[in-house]
Amino acid sequence: MMKFLVMMIFMIPLCFMMKMFWMVQVMLFFMMILMMNLNISFIYFSNISYMYSLDMISFGLILLSIWICSLMIMSSENLLKMNFYFNFFLFNIMFLLIMLYMTFSSMNLFMFYLFFEGSLIPTLMLIIGWGYQPERIQAGMYLLFYTLFASLPLLMGIFYIYNNIESMCIYFLKFYSMDFCLLYICMILAFLVKMPMYFVHLWLPKAHVEAPVSGSMILAGVMLKLGGYGMLRVLIFLQKINMKMNYLFIIISLVGGFYISLKCFSQVDIKSLIAYSSVAHMSLVIGGILIMNYWGFMGSYILMIGHGLCSSGMFCLANINYERISSRSLFINKGLMNFMPSMSLWWFLLMSSNMAAPPSLNLMGEISLINSLISWSWISMIMLMLISFFSAGYSLYLYSYIQHGKFYYGLYSFYGGVSREYLLLLLHWLPLNLMILKVDYGMIWF
Repeated sequence: MMKFLVMMIFMIPLCFMMKMFWMVQVMLFFMMILMMNLNISFIYFSNISYMYSLDMISFGLILLSIWICSLMIMSSENLLKMNFYFNFFLFNIMFLLIMLYMTFSSMNLFMFYLFFEGSLIPTLMLIIGWGYQPERIQAGMYLLFYTLFASLPLLMGIFYIYNNIESMCIYFLKFYSMDFCLLYICMILAFLVKMPMYFVHLWLPKAHVEAPVSGSMILAGVMLKLGGYGMLRVLIFLQKINMKMNYLFIIISLVGGFYISLKCFSQVDIKSLIAYSSVAHMSLVIGGILIMNYWGFMGSYILMIGHGLCSSGMFCLANINYERISSRSLFINKGLMNFMPSMSLWWFLLMSSNMAAPPSLNLMGEISLINSLISWSWISMIMLMLISFFSAGYSLYLYSYIQHGKFYYGLYSFYGGVSREYLLLLLHWLPLNLMILKVDYGMIWF
């Protein structure tokens, strides 16, 4: 595991060299290929080195992080054209990738906490440094304080665990069962805010709307998954108390997911709508993890990977429109089928994946999650039906509103999609829809 870390650290000087913008991206793709060729054990931790190791959950999420980070560079060509601090931008992405890599591969709870919080810093820099509107400062503050406020109890909880059992190794913790209400709330709250669960989700739409395209991609693609990953790891030794208290969070999530789906219909900002749809998807993931049955774990893992690719691709599409029209308003982004018919196909493909149409990973994830939630209680069927129906509803609403209708007469110049943009969208869509062929990797790691 250290070999990849060393490789990333040695890539940092590349970021500051002249004419190395694309070289960094090529190196990330190269690292992705190396990573995919690792021999990993499905069930146990493998590739162990000092404090870092891989198991199936970490492996998928690290691959997702590297993939999204390389696509972030591809989507931010404008920074290179305008010469807008792109060296520092590359450094920021590499720093963020190192933090995410360490978070997902740490075997020590305290190290996990350290990098979990550390990934906040580069994200904040992305939003405040390369965001578009002056409100980005406020969005950054929202992000920082929501996350930090919830994370301090987590730190206290980790210290409590260390004090009691004198070990913080995640692998050993599975032999313990801690039946403490306060510890449960402390350990789980930080992850619920990061996911985000309804009621603590307000930082997410703000952060997405103000972030540059790369910030939105990493936020939707990987940062939300940190919460799910943390819960998958922590709930192992909180099973008893989780069985007593999980119904509360599951109800909030499901009702909140339905309410957020309705809220999507009242959005006038494309990015805001996509951000709210992320909250609706994550509500299912929270439910699946908290129930703690096999289908729920599998489904939440698959949906996290699928949503990471799909949501990131939709933010890319929103940015492609924004670069041409200089507006993200639904009223101005109309009738785009007249201008970019080929892009209309990509909107359709990613929107269909967003509403969990076959053959996307989202479909597989949602099927398993619906299975697990209904096996927990048949009453949850009502909310699941509504969430599934309305997620298809707002995806269609967004697609038809943007592609059809009369285009805005104030548009003064326009150009079609360039090959870089089509490649960017293809690299989001292909893994999302081809991985369904090897979905057994996501289903057998328990």
